[in-house]
Amino acid sequence: MSADNIDVVIIGRNEGKRLIACFNSIIGQVNRIIYVDSGSTDGSVENARQIGIEVVELDMAIPFTAARGRNAGLAKLKESKPVPEFVQFIDGDCKIADGWFEAALAGINNHQDVAAVFGRRREEFPDKTPYNRIVDMEWQRLVGESDSCGGDALMRMKALEEVDGYNNSLIAGEEPEMCLRMRRKGWKIVNIGHEMTIHDANITRFEQMWKRSVRCGHAYFDGFLMYGKSKDRYRTHEVVSVLFWALVIPLISIGLIPVSKGLSLLLLFSYLLLWYRLRKWRLKMKNSPAHASRYAAFYTVAKFAELQGMLQNLFKRMTNKKAEIIEYK
Repeated sequence: MSADNIDVVIIGRNEGKRLIACFNSIIGQVNRIIYVDSGSTDGSVENARQIGIEVVELDMAIPFTAARGRNAGLAKLKESKPVPEFVQFIDGDCKIADGWFEAALAGINNHQDVAAVFGRRREEFPDKTPYNRIVDMEWQRLVGESDSCGGDALMRMKALEEVDGYNNSLIAGEEPEMCLRMRRKGWKIVNIGHEMTIHDANITRFEQMWKRSVRCGHAYFDGFLMYGKSKDRYRTHEVVSVLFWALVIPLISIGLIPVSKGLSLLLLFSYLLLWYRLRKWRLKMKNSPAHASRYAAFYTVAKFAELQGMLQNLFKRMTNKKAEIIEYK
């Protein structure tokens, strides 16, 4: 099947064989493919051009963000006519699943108020490391109308133009923020439940997952400062949750040791409640008890990494330093 009303924007840096696999999963199925490279040194640009992929090379003198990369791809698409009706965004470490374009078009064509459709992103090697499995579970979303999508999604160009695309300044969380702006204009974001992309996280160390959560906390704080006081209460729940679990509970339990004769340390057992709630949620998502327990354990600890990200964000704002992308690979 060739979808001549879909163009694809791929972003990446030093993805090597994963990028070639990404290209091969798309070639011949769509009208046009744009690859936006952010300073690769592994021959990605040359490899893309050799197989006929159009390439946009970002000026790395300007701080890179995924949002900037995707916007650069959009700008390239708009240089020629006709402008595509739909744009599929995908990261260079992913492959398009069989049948996705047909399912995505069926999910969006008959609903003119839908700005974006997405489906199930899966890890290619979920059992290679415990961290890969946790990430695979993280990609699992409820089917139906959603508040946001991730980096992989089929989007309507009209909706993208109405909101002026992604926010280049955000180093993370750019997709939910743009989806918020779309929803404010009456657009819908829908998970159609179909297999969409196969991802290769290749996370082998706890340190990588920690940095990933630091980045998440940074994004929470950005979103809260931008829209937290609006009627959407955007990212308010996430910020309050991080502050409660990673700051308030430790301060009270440790700070009151002298007056409580150590009894305040019993508050630390409340982390078992957080673990239980997270585990219960994963069980509802049909994950195995062992995987649900492991997921809950990590994301209980991750509250402290998210607090680190929020504090780093605050410090940079107070010192007028520009935020830089937080890489974990």
